[in-house]
Amino acid sequence: MEREKLLHKLSNVIPSQQILTKECMAQHTTFRVGGPADLFVEIDTAKQLQAVLEVLRLEGISKLNHDFYLIGNGSNLLVSDKGICAVVLHLSKQYSHITVEGDTLLCEAGATLASIAKVAYDHALSGFEFASGIPGSLGGAIVMNAGAYDKEMKQVVERVRLMTPDGMIVEKNTEQMQFSYRHSIVKEKEFIVVDALIRLEKGEPSEIQRKMEDLATRRRTKQPLEYPSAGSTFKRPTGYFAAKLIEDAGLRGFSVGGAQVSTKHCGFVINQNNATAQEIYTLIREIQKRVYITSGVTIEPEVICLGSFVE
Repeated sequence: MEREKLLHKLSNVIPSQQILTKECMAQHTTFRVGGPADLFVEIDTAKQLQAVLEVLRLEGISKLNHDFYLIGNGSNLLVSDKGICAVVLHLSKQYSHITVEGDTLLCEAGATLASIAKVAYDHALSGFEFASGIPGSLGGAIVMNAGAYDKEMKQVVERVRLMTPDGMIVEKNTEQMQFSYRHSIVKEKEFIVVDALIRLEKGEPSEIQRKMEDLATRRRTKQPLEYPSAGSTFKRPTGYFAAKLIEDAGLRGFSVGGAQVSTKHCGFVINQNNATAQEIYTLIREIQKRVYITSGVTIEPEVICLGSFVE
C-alpha cells in the first residue's frame, strides 16, 4: 500500500482530520490493548463509507477482514501488540443516529446498544432492555447476533440494510439475515451493516426502568466490570456453560502476565494488570487446551483477533 498516495485520495472524499496514521488501537478496544493501525479512518456517514470503499477498491484494497477492517465500539476485539498492517475503518460517534417512528427505531450501525436502550426507554418502548448493558455498537451486535439473559438481536431486528465492499446497498429481513447463536449472514458474506430497523412494543416506563436497573445490578454483581475485557470471552458450547467448564478445569484466577481468568466470573478473561495483547491471547489458548483436557469439550472464543500473535 502506497500510504501517501492513498492518504491523498482519501482526503479528497472525507475531511483529512478523519484520516489518522499509526493510530493506537488500545484506544479503540474495550480490552485496552493493541498496537497501531497503519491507517485509521473515521467514518461519520453512510455516504462517507461508500466514498471511502470506492477509493479502497480502486486502489486494490477490496477484501473485508483482510485488506481492510471495519470496527465500531471495539468491544469484541483483540488487536495484536504489533498492530495491524491494514486500513481500519471506524464508525465514529457521529454515525449513530436513532430515529423513532411509532414502535420502531431506525438505528445507524455506530449507535451503542446502551444509547438505543435509552431512546427506547424515553419513548416507553419495551423489548430492548436485555441489550442495555452490552458494551457494543449495533453493527457488531447484528454481525454476531449478540444477546443476553435469554434474548438476542434476532428477536427485535425487523430488517437490516447492508453495504457490499463495492458500495452497493442491499436490504434483508430477519429471516434472510440467517441469525443463529452468535452468528448472522454477515459472518459469511463481505457485508457491512449500515443501519437496522428495530421493532419493539409499548410498555410502562417504570417497568422498563425496573428491568434495566435489575439487569444492571445483576451485571455489576456477577461480572468483572471494573476491569477491561471483551465481555464474555467464549461461546456457549452446546449442552454446557463455558464458565462452568473453565472453573471445573481449575482456572478461576489463573493468569498469564497481566491477563487473568476473572475470579468473579470464569467466563471473562480480563486485563487485570496492564496485560499485553499477547498475554491475553496466550491465556485464551491455554484455557481452551485445559478445558479440552479436563472435559473433552472444545470452547471457541467469541473474541475476534486482529493482527499476528505467537502460538
